[in-house]
Amino acid sequence: MKVLVTGGLGYIGSHTVVALHEAGHEVVIIDNLDNTNIGVLDALKRICDRSFNFYERDIRQQESLEEVFSQEKNVEAVIHFAARKSVNESLKMPAAYFDHNIKGLINVIATCEKFAVHRFIFSSSCTVYGDPDVFPVTELTPRKKSPTPYGNSKRIGEEILEEYASLKPEFRVILLRYFNPVGAHESALIGELPLGVPANLMPFITQTAAGIREKLRVFGKDYETRDGTAIRDFIHVMDLAEAHVVSLDYANAMQQTNIDVFNIGTGTGNTVLEVIEAFERVNNIKLNYAFVDRRDGDVEKIWADTEKADSVLGWRAKRSLDDMALSAWQWQKNIDKK
Repeated sequence: MKVLVTGGLGYIGSHTVVALHEAGHEVVIIDNLDNTNIGVLDALKRICDRSFNFYERDIRQQESLEEVFSQEKNVEAVIHFAARKSVNESLKMPAAYFDHNIKGLINVIATCEKFAVHRFIFSSSCTVYGDPDVFPVTELTPRKKSPTPYGNSKRIGEEILEEYASLKPEFRVILLRYFNPVGAHESALIGELPLGVPANLMPFITQTAAGIREKLRVFGKDYETRDGTAIRDFIHVMDLAEAHVVSLDYANAMQQTNIDVFNIGTGTGNTVLEVIEAFERVNNIKLNYAFVDRRDGDVEKIWADTEKADSVLGWRAKRSLDDMALSAWQWQKNIDKK
């Protein structure tokens, strides 16, 4: 298929471009370069041994999107990543999050409608579950109002797509609720490279190990968990990328419904301290870290029930926490060489 990927030079988007290419799809990339850089395009060319059509566009500008769809004939599917994604930042910039994550989504849907693109994979998040009461969370776990604009923007995005799909039976939508992607491609040519101070755990770990950050801050040590630190379901970014490929296949084969939702995680929850220990052990590095107060917007614990993705999509995460820690450090070392 010819697949247009919004946010295709971002962290998850770039890895998904590789997975789509390896599965034989033709990929077109849109990105406004807000939270990445154009060097990722060259890295993708090196990994895939081919060039990709790239457009520097902002999804909040619908006319600009329509120009791309007009130029790229016969786009058959859209995988929509382009969004702001920091839980903590969204508390400080709520309007920006609704502008990017909701207005941008509406523009992409409207453009799909105009150009008769009927396959849509949406980058959602486990934040739609809010602070859940039962673990692990299944796809039937109730969505809750999130403590952050980021989480609410994803919940609202899902609701928009659900209503749209109910009115457009030809439009097939897959909602993928990501848990916590970490790690990097085995080539170490692409990985997570946040601009500014990292908001996510693994890049803060690798930057501390590299001496870029003096000390890793662990937010909270008094949670009701096995070691007092928060629990998350960490998934290797390439496992996550591959989930988009099988989701695209599933969207083409859907018959009983035209919208479905899947948790994309490992099914295992790890504490922050367990991730730190794994990184130190597999890379033979001692990290300098300190406990600080809990961070606004963080939930205590969450991890996925992945049985539905396994049984319906035939997808299961294959890579371990050790794999995640090793690949993340190889990526950081490769950055430091540049």
